[in-house]
Amino acid sequence: MEHVSTGTLILILVIMIVISAYFSASETGMMALNRYRLRHLSKQGNRGARRVEKLMQKPDRLIGLVLIGNNLVNILASALATIVGIRLYGDIGVAIATGVLTFIVLLFAEILPKTFAALHPERVAFPSSFLLIPLQKIMFPFVWVLNSITALLLRVFGIHTNVRISGALSQDELRTIVNESQSQISRRNQDMLISVLDLEKVTVDDIMVPRNEIVGIDINAEWKSIMRQLTHSPHGRIVLYRDSLDDAIGMLRVREAYRLMTEKKEFNKENLLRAADEIYFVPEGTSLNVQLIKFQRNKEKVGIVVDEYGDIQGLVTVEDILEEIVGDFTTSMSPTLAEEVNPQSDGSVLIDGTANVREVNKAFNWTLPATEARTVNGMILEELEDIPSTGTRVRINHYDIDIIDVQDNMIKQVRVTPIKSLQASLQNR
Repeated sequence: MEHVSTGTLILILVIMIVISAYFSASETGMMALNRYRLRHLSKQGNRGARRVEKLMQKPDRLIGLVLIGNNLVNILASALATIVGIRLYGDIGVAIATGVLTFIVLLFAEILPKTFAALHPERVAFPSSFLLIPLQKIMFPFVWVLNSITALLLRVFGIHTNVRISGALSQDELRTIVNESQSQISRRNQDMLISVLDLEKVTVDDIMVPRNEIVGIDINAEWKSIMRQLTHSPHGRIVLYRDSLDDAIGMLRVREAYRLMTEKKEFNKENLLRAADEIYFVPEGTSLNVQLIKFQRNKEKVGIVVDEYGDIQGLVTVEDILEEIVGDFTTSMSPTLAEEVNPQSDGSVLIDGTANVREVNKAFNWTLPATEARTVNGMILEELEDIPSTGTRVRINHYDIDIIDVQDNMIKQVRVTPIKSLQASLQNR
């Protein structure tokens, strides 16, 4: 070193700092990459992504290589800076060289390159992989020794390095990603994806048409009455039963009934019963994601929901499940719900006690609890654990609920006022 000029040493020192910056930026860039975007780019044929993905298959080797290179360069830079400092300022030059080098390394070899790499990981990681791959082969013996010693020391403390960490996302993590992808995914598509993730949390009980609203035809009724119900039916499928819905005997496709009417000269109850399909029963409590698969597997579109005793509880269709994902196909409020709710000018809503809580939440973008009870009546009874009297007010979540009518131990009608709407109306006064 004595025969090397000070200017040459300074030039070598600058090169060392540049190399240190390269290793620092490479480490941060590799670690900051989006693994799923990297996988996508690799499948699309991006060569840089493929090189980086190959390096990331052995992260311990990559980190070992970067750390060896970075520390080796920094130590050499420190030695050179000391020599330069002594030559320029004598004994005090050691302190000056240490202080100046520390500042330069922190700023130009650590903070600046790592910040840039964190902000633009692909722009750093992809080009740096050109050098890292051959360096990894050259430095493999040193990296292997270092990693082996590290693994041995970790094993002494009871930490095993052979544990494979799954890169799969949980549903909650995926939900967070979808919610934070506003710039990439439209709000409607976000809602659809979240709805798909929530299918397993919702059961057929939550979306089924309740028993008292199932449209059916009593096959023991007069023929004229049966024909009138067929010709005026708004539904594509109708339950056929004898005297009571508990004695359901088939599911009639209205279109098939129309075809028989036009083709057969004699269209009677016997032909009607022959045209009916066997009823497809669905156990209550079945999650929507499971039921959707069962509908597809069994090539069914409608199912009758039954409890553990075989009693009919309601009716569910493929369309009901799909509406949970994409929203209502027709209007934002079902005809049944439209008859059960009556919005008021002050922001409150008059709601029948039989209204479905989930449908009310969807229609008005509310957050009334819908996990324990299905109807508004059931929700309030669940909250109070008693049958309230007319005029009682209860606050559930952020909603004031006034009991307007109670009959036959059932809440017939309530007035629901979101607290924000209530505060706004008071301020306007």
